[in-house]
Amino acid sequence: ARELPGHRSGRDPGRSAEVIAVALEGAGLRLGESRILHPLRLQIEAGECVAIIGPSGAGKTSLLRLIGTELRGVGRLALWGQDPWALSTRARQRLRSRIGMVWQQPPLPASQPVVTAVLAGRLGQWSLARSLLSLLRPCDPDGARAELARLGLADKWQQRCGELSGGQSQRVGIARVLYQQPDLMLADEPVSALDPVLAQSSLDALLAQARTRGSTLIASLHAVDLALERFPRIIGLREGRVQFDSPATAVTPAMLAALYAGEQEALPCSG
Repeated sequence: ARELPGHRSGRDPGRSAEVIAVALEGAGLRLGESRILHPLRLQIEAGECVAIIGPSGAGKTSLLRLIGTELRGVGRLALWGQDPWALSTRARQRLRSRIGMVWQQPPLPASQPVVTAVLAGRLGQWSLARSLLSLLRPCDPDGARAELARLGLADKWQQRCGELSGGQSQRVGIARVLYQQPDLMLADEPVSALDPVLAQSSLDALLAQARTRGSTLIASLHAVDLALERFPRIIGLREGRVQFDSPATAVTPAMLAALYAGEQEALPCSG
């Protein structure tokens, strides 16, 4: 990726480790004989909000899982200046507690109350005793309800997760990460099951959290219009390679056409 004003790629020795939230240097990923991600060189600063766009199969989800340390690739990944794979198991768990993941299909146990599912966002930060007690009796129902209210789900807090629609489940997954208050939020198609109005408001809740706490937000999005409207920096990914890394204001129709070349829908949108 080329060097961009305010969006540095690669290592800058003059930057403090905590200022650089994510650094990839030659980081790639193989699954069996298939190369999912070619060696990438990216740098994302703390507090940046970045959208990853590209056609299906481009490697967007794999890139988020690599950054979130769910997959281990080749090359170097640094989170806040630390190589997660060089840490002890306990230290790596502490590092992971600073990361929140919003899944396209959140893994919510069907029998679990919504309030408990939201509070689970802080299990990595609580003691074992408090975590177990919260499963039996929610320890902070008001906090969970507040996050659900931001997403229009205040009346669902006592329902079972299995009773929710797909769109409601996605919003509960977002509420869980908002409650977690992580330093790094990774969102994989977080609003794919929502109508345009809910998609915008739910995405805005994540962006507002990032601005308020100075958290880093990296989201993969199919809706290009939402990415361009809401995110200052856009990474275009195709066939496991970064095709462009640019301010949203500099992304042109020609760049998008090349990114989605051969796709039935060259310019996906939220509507």
